[in-house]
Amino acid sequence: MTDYHAQFTCGFQSAKDLFADALNAMQGVCPDTVCIEAFIDRANFLCKIGLGAEPVLTFMDVMPEVVKRYGAETIERVARFAYEMGRSPNKKAVVPFLQSLLALAHRVESPDGLERYLEMLADFIKRTEIVVHGHQSLYPSKGLVPLLENMPLLLRQLSLEGVRAFMDYGVRAYNHNPDHQQEYFELKTPDSLAMLRRQREGTLFVDVERQLGVLAAGLWDCELPLRTFTVDPELPSYQAPFFDRDNEVIGMPDFVAPARGLSGLQIYRAQIAHLMAHFKWSQPMIGDNMSPPARFFTEVFEDCRVDRLAMQRFPGLERYFLALHPVPPLGACNEAEQSCLRYRAARLSRALMDPDFDPEDEIIEVFRDRFNALMVEKGEALTLADMKELGTAYYVKTRAQTDDKGGDMFYEDTEVLYRDDNRYLWIYIDDSGEEDIFDHAPDNEDETPQGLPPRYYDEWDYSMNDYRPEWVTLYERLHPQESPAKIDNMLARHELLIKQLKKMVEAIKPQDKRRIRYQEEGAELDLDIAIRAMIDIKAGLNPDPRILYDTVTDNRSMAVLLLVDLSQSLNNTLPGTGRTLLELAEEALAIMSYTVELLGDRFAIAGFHSDTRHRVLYHHIKGFTEHWDDTVKGRLSALEAAFSTRMGAAIRHATHYLSHQPAEKKLLLVLTDGEPADIDVKDPEYLIEDAHMAVAEAHQQGIFSHCVNIDPNGDDYVKRIFGGHYTIIDHVERLPERLPQVFLNLTR
Repeated sequence: MTDYHAQFTCGFQSAKDLFADALNAMQGVCPDTVCIEAFIDRANFLCKIGLGAEPVLTFMDVMPEVVKRYGAETIERVARFAYEMGRSPNKKAVVPFLQSLLALAHRVESPDGLERYLEMLADFIKRTEIVVHGHQSLYPSKGLVPLLENMPLLLRQLSLEGVRAFMDYGVRAYNHNPDHQQEYFELKTPDSLAMLRRQREGTLFVDVERQLGVLAAGLWDCELPLRTFTVDPELPSYQAPFFDRDNEVIGMPDFVAPARGLSGLQIYRAQIAHLMAHFKWSQPMIGDNMSPPARFFTEVFEDCRVDRLAMQRFPGLERYFLALHPVPPLGACNEAEQSCLRYRAARLSRALMDPDFDPEDEIIEVFRDRFNALMVEKGEALTLADMKELGTAYYVKTRAQTDDKGGDMFYEDTEVLYRDDNRYLWIYIDDSGEEDIFDHAPDNEDETPQGLPPRYYDEWDYSMNDYRPEWVTLYERLHPQESPAKIDNMLARHELLIKQLKKMVEAIKPQDKRRIRYQEEGAELDLDIAIRAMIDIKAGLNPDPRILYDTVTDNRSMAVLLLVDLSQSLNNTLPGTGRTLLELAEEALAIMSYTVELLGDRFAIAGFHSDTRHRVLYHHIKGFTEHWDDTVKGRLSALEAAFSTRMGAAIRHATHYLSHQPAEKKLLLVLTDGEPADIDVKDPEYLIEDAHMAVAEAHQQGIFSHCVNIDPNGDDYVKRIFGGHYTIIDHVERLPERLPQVFLNLTR
């Protein structure tokens, strides 16, 4: 019998102590003598490479699982890769590399998975080592160790190809900044977390936003805006959507992974359906006088009530709801050692939702019968107050049998993966707040203390020929207003111009009805053609049978968004006039708004400026559904110019709004006085290229973009951004006249 212990010659005592267990584990997956001897030989080899005991200890710990997954031939391959790494400047990465193999074996099943992984690491090392004189690496890759340390997390979240894409972006984005590259692979930068979310196997909200918005509006008559919050990939718990009553906005997770046999899109649909059911049937009530557990069980009954009503209206929802609803096994929670509130709630909720579920609990059966009786008796007339009675009674009844305050909260199989956090249900008079013992999803309110939640946009980096994911944070708000008298006075000064524009509008404004002649089937007889046909008959000729005409409604199907650059440079004074560029812009916007109101097109105005990529401000000045009135005039009166011009993000946000307009033709008109720039960008080409890419993205969505520039020297950069679709106004004082004319010419 082979004496394997004698063959193990490693001198580290800690390795000798571990060898017996490692040998048994290896024999369990690879009993062949050749395999075992190869394992021992490579372990001896790693003992002698001068890196101490840790490499061999880790090797012996992980290799049984690796061999079980990928085969005995991996022993030599792994040891050789670790040796090559150990004799390079990256010797500190040997142990993290070996440790990462365990996560790989648990996640990647394909036989060639290990080889692909090693090729990825070899390429990464080659691209990120600091090379001197073009051929010799003297300094280690600063991103390698943090990458390998975070590899278990990456492999839990991503496929192997997703990991490759995550690595590739970090190399290209920070190839000349090793310190920032290290932070990226430590998952400490916003774009690293954004790339992690983007590469996950699931559905991004941005890809299905329009579908969900149509679903909410079409089936539930709810047009509240949908906004995203960032899902933390390191949190294992479900991060629920929410209904923000104060800001009138629906918060949705920016990413949903497939779960329980449903795709991310299907889970999004279930979440929207549940939120819309609350929107339709739930009426909030004061919650100050209730204990947290009583509120919690009230929410359970209310969730089930609106879900049941939703399933009655749309029976197809039942499959989604029940698939995403957990069923914790009977007795899974130990009442003596754990707090079982969530466990009892999950089984209660399942019983209320699923008539085929046997809860094996007399109390749940009693409350199921009471709940079903109320649903039959009152249906949609039930209120949250009715559910409060049931929830409080159930909690009191079950509290008598257990101590809910003892031990840790039981969570396993208790999260319903489509329900919201129920903040919508409660109104609090005393805002001091109680500790929420149930760990609802974070509100992200710290990020947006006022107004709507921020939106995150990619930004094009021409130097690496790729987008920086979620690189720009954009905040939007309704612009404040002042007295409209200022705008009325401006219009009065341009009375003659306005009369001229009225004539132009009348010339291009379509008539309500247009006659289509020469129809064989139509609404009316075309008398001229009919007489001609009679003459042909009398003359023995074949008459033209197209003696009827029809009429069609002839109107413009046009949506226009005027995006105004409100950067600091608009405060400059025009020589010889004493007037600022901002005042001229206000006059031009006022005259154009008046003109478009006469024409009847769907028209909106927004302004933007930026204070680094972390704060792009987007101001709503006139909405598509608003008319030219004192409210809009008041907002124009209050315009202020400040900060810089990060144009790409503003164009993308304007495109977002234009793309949702029900119009055949969509025009984005950009008014600016200079090239894109911001204080955190040193390369003048960077934001120009990003703006060009934003215009291309708009074009792909069927939106035509045109720039009106009041910089006489702006031809070069404007042409690069907008192609040939731009107008340079050399005489800036003529802006109030030229801007409406440009619009009319573009939409004639």
